[in-house]
Amino acid sequence: MTSGIHQVLGESVVLVMPGSELRLWDAYKGIVRRGFLLEWMVPVDCAEYNTNSGECRYKAILNEFRCFCPDGRMHPATCHEFAPGKRLCFLLCKKTSSSTERNYEAMIVSYGSLAPKRYVYSEVMKITSSRNNQLGQGGYGVVFKGRLHDGRLVAVKFLHDCKGNGDEFVNEVMSIGRTSHVNIVGLFGFCLEGSKRALIYEYMCNGSLDKYIYSENPKEILGWERLYAIAIGIARGLEYLHHSCNTRIIHFDIKPQNILLDQNFCPKIADFGLAKLCRTKESKLSMTGARGTIGFIAPEVHSRTFGVVSTKSDVYSYGMMLLEMVGGRRNVKSVVEKSSEKYFPDWIYDHFAQDDGLQACEVTNEIEKIARKMTIIGLWCIQVLPVYRPTVTKVLEMFERSVDDLDMPPKQNFCELL
Repeated sequence: MTSGIHQVLGESVVLVMPGSELRLWDAYKGIVRRGFLLEWMVPVDCAEYNTNSGECRYKAILNEFRCFCPDGRMHPATCHEFAPGKRLCFLLCKKTSSSTERNYEAMIVSYGSLAPKRYVYSEVMKITSSRNNQLGQGGYGVVFKGRLHDGRLVAVKFLHDCKGNGDEFVNEVMSIGRTSHVNIVGLFGFCLEGSKRALIYEYMCNGSLDKYIYSENPKEILGWERLYAIAIGIARGLEYLHHSCNTRIIHFDIKPQNILLDQNFCPKIADFGLAKLCRTKESKLSMTGARGTIGFIAPEVHSRTFGVVSTKSDVYSYGMMLLEMVGGRRNVKSVVEKSSEKYFPDWIYDHFAQDDGLQACEVTNEIEKIARKMTIIGLWCIQVLPVYRPTVTKVLEMFERSVDDLDMPPKQNFCELL
């Protein structure tokens, strides 16, 4: 960097270029063409200097700010004279930001050609036409429809309240971006610009699963055979995340809204905004704070009293989703009369044991085996204690067995287990 220059940081900002490139005009054009990051802040000392008649300047040789008075004197403090106007002093702070950016870029490069593309925030806004077409909204972000430069349609999720570690975010995004499975939605890119973060996914034309299972006649729309195939596809996607990735991924937000359907109604797990990485040799995950959606959060995620957080936390969420695929919340509400029965798992367990649960869920004899199998597997998955839940691999094995070979799980009570 050039040195020995007093840079006056007043109404304009002086950009300091590498000294070796100052001699060549073409070098200037190259720097501008490549682009560079600018950040600035107002030093505390400058605020004091600018309340007087002096000017805040940076003395490169001394590597500090000094107050330059009108009479030519230079002071480390102020000129002790009142100034009628105030001038904002900018500091071009490149050292910290450049180091952070280098770390990000190094992490991205380390993942090779499989790494999703990083977009600047202005590009993401252009892709979504300034967030013009909203597809959905959740507690952790808003999703908009967009189009990439090559014409591909995408779904862009802008994440809320992103104040966490940028390195951790990049690492998680890179690992998710390397996933490749028919039941995992493709991650095309991401944005990390300060607190602004977004995830860019492939667009699924048939939307999310919730709009089908919560509709007035969901079985007429999808059919029980298709619901069954969707349930198996989701389990296969989870097995891939839990056991087939280089880094084990725990989703933490499995629910119908995060299951997208393509043109053939093939299910794809989406929205990894809450996902966490767990090294393949580790069986549990250390984390602070609960994450997920009420109604689908595993007990141990909310309170460690129930056990450690692990891939079985996703299994719990999957089980709750299976039961909702069988019964649907609206159908349950229409047949529940007593308030004590409104806790869905208890209601479906009690009615299932009395052999009237399937009829209450509008299940006919033709598809009774499908619904019964999905219900039994779902009840196993939502066992309160993680130790009693099956792994997702075991879940897939249960789908392959006859419904007559599946045992009903024991009914658990939260209070009795504590």
